[in-house]
Amino acid sequence: MGEASREIMRQARQEVPEWSASQVRQSLAEQRENGEQAPDVALVDVREKHEWNEGHIPGAIHVPRGFLELQIEEAIPDKDQTVVLYCAGGVRSLMAGKTLQQMGYRNVISMAGGFGQWKGSGFEFEMPRLMSDAQARRYSRHLLVPEVGEQGQFKLLDSKVLLIGAGGLGSPSAYYLAAAGVGTLGIIDADVVDESNLQRQILHNTDRVGQYKAESAKETLQKLNPDVNVVTYIERLDEENVRRIIADYDVIIDGTDNFPTRYLLNDAALLANKPVIHGSVFRFEGQLTVFKPYDGPCYRCLYPEPPPPALAPSCAEAGVLGVLPGIVGLLQATEAIKLLLGIGDPLVGRLMTYDALAGEFNELKLFRDPHCAACGENGNPENLPTYADVCAL
Repeated sequence: MGEASREIMRQARQEVPEWSASQVRQSLAEQRENGEQAPDVALVDVREKHEWNEGHIPGAIHVPRGFLELQIEEAIPDKDQTVVLYCAGGVRSLMAGKTLQQMGYRNVISMAGGFGQWKGSGFEFEMPRLMSDAQARRYSRHLLVPEVGEQGQFKLLDSKVLLIGAGGLGSPSAYYLAAAGVGTLGIIDADVVDESNLQRQILHNTDRVGQYKAESAKETLQKLNPDVNVVTYIERLDEENVRRIIADYDVIIDGTDNFPTRYLLNDAALLANKPVIHGSVFRFEGQLTVFKPYDGPCYRCLYPEPPPPALAPSCAEAGVLGVLPGIVGLLQATEAIKLLLGIGDPLVGRLMTYDALAGEFNELKLFRDPHCAACGENGNPENLPTYADVCAL
């Protein structure tokens, strides 16, 4: 180290307080024990990515020194918060501390001896979960997004989404969820591919006419992304299987086109505390909302009883613009990713509508019905009617 470097370090030590590894560990332990009553300490690792991958202190935020000025304000917006910085040996963290002081952070501390001292003292550290080179390339654009990043991508890889139907809505939802790296996709559908499906159901093709839709979907999705485990259920959702099937999943995407299944799914999801992303299409119009149990209205709040069949014809009866399910299904996939990552503002208590002819999105506010038979104050989703007889007329 040259004379100029030594002078810079001398000044940094005068301006940036230092804690030993033992002091840092004690402060973190007190924070865990006392919760909100303890000083709020943020621990920041300023080493490079390869150093972080070799082990880091549990609970640390990784902001490499080279990106500190660009990323620290997003990672720690409160400049009054106590920030403890560490590197390998305590030199880079001192320099980083001086930089943070210049940026307006008022309580900056450097850990003397760095991670080497922490590890040499026998204190606990953890090895991060690492992506394969192929995964790092595949999800590279996600890794650049702060709200997703590596940890968010691991969340997606560990997540499970159930799609009710592999048709018009299920096709684009499944396609983009698989591309995004959602680790497990369950698909329940007992229908087979028909030529009339191919105008909008993009998971299938002409060669698969007559094949079960769930199996056709699995073939397409596994070719798209080998990371994804596709679980198929060649059966119809009913009272006998609904609770068993939805139990293993984090989020459910409702791509059904009939009221009995929607009521059945709504009630089972309430009992299991599973969010349902509902979508529907009709000719040139689509709608979308998220039913998150007891955080907003449920399906029965909107439709206590099904409308007369004449007012709610199916796509087979009324037709649908082929691209419309793609738009709504893609939005369903977007809502699923938001729920899985815990980011953004999901469409809970909000109904988004889309008019393809006008090219307009609109939004309606939805409210829970206190008298709802399923989720109201005295409601009980157990054994409510699904109106199968009415809808079959």
